[in-house]
Amino acid sequence: VTSDLTLKVKAGELVNVMAQQVGGKGGGRPDMAMAGGAQPENVSVALNSAREWLKTNLQ
Repeated sequence: VTSDLTLKVKAGELVNVMAQQVGGKGGGRPDMAMAGGAQPENVSVALNSAREWLKTNLQ
């Protein structure tokens, strides 16, 4: 996440939302994060949840 957006979007929060969709966990700093999961078949669900999360948090 670029520095101008970290007040609205925390990378750790975003990646954790996505990781939950693939049966995993994630976290990190406001500007960079990592995650993993055991259900790669749900990656499209995770990407869609990220899109919705970003729409909500970037308003």
